[in-house]
Amino acid sequence: MIALFSERISMYRIAPSILAANFAKLGEEITDVIASGADIIHFDVMDNHYVPNLTIGPLICEAIRPLTKAVIDVHLMVDPVDRIIPDFAKAGANIISFHPEASNHIDRTIGLIKEQGCQAGMVFNPATPLHYLDHVLDKLDLVLIMSVNPGFGGQSFIPEALTKLKAARKRIDASGKDIMLEIDGGVKVDNIAEIARAGADTFVAGSAIYNAAKDSDPNHYDTVLAALRAELAKA
Repeated sequence: MIALFSERISMYRIAPSILAANFAKLGEEITDVIASGADIIHFDVMDNHYVPNLTIGPLICEAIRPLTKAVIDVHLMVDPVDRIIPDFAKAGANIISFHPEASNHIDRTIGLIKEQGCQAGMVFNPATPLHYLDHVLDKLDLVLIMSVNPGFGGQSFIPEALTKLKAARKRIDASGKDIMLEIDGGVKVDNIAEIARAGADTFVAGSAIYNAAKDSDPNHYDTVLAALRAELAKA
């Protein structure tokens, strides 16, 4: 299994979401963005049941695994969730995150992810309370705060997510555990520093990275990732 973050190279990690990539050349999109300095590949899985959209499954994860040594962070927006976890682990996922509403037994789902050799994350929608962390935070490797309602890319950041980030950061710091705090939705150059100051250390960005016109800037990924990191340096 690919090494994760027991030794962190930097304080902040940028995780491009391939939901916004050009699927006609997905392999190239992934290798290019990692070569430009991205840290993680964020892999959004939607089932047209838990969320009103249908995206990609384990076969795509398996296809991209040989292309990069970067961590693949699989965000499961599916209900029920347990059935698909072993398939993504076998396909090469390193981190698997799920929504508590999609699990009948949250502790069991976390255990299943760990049994498959992956790190485990829990995801919180804008209106999902953090109390789900009360009895399982010590078993998690990642907490993901959604700053949009899940289902579609390109949405605007919900400001209330900053309050939830601060509360999640307090819980993580109080636990003494090395747990990543990830944000997903509407992250861009204009707001990433403020988001970092609220406590996030891992930033999912789809449209902000992939949707800009590469034709006008052959080094687009280098440019946008440098801009994101420059803003993070101000946090």
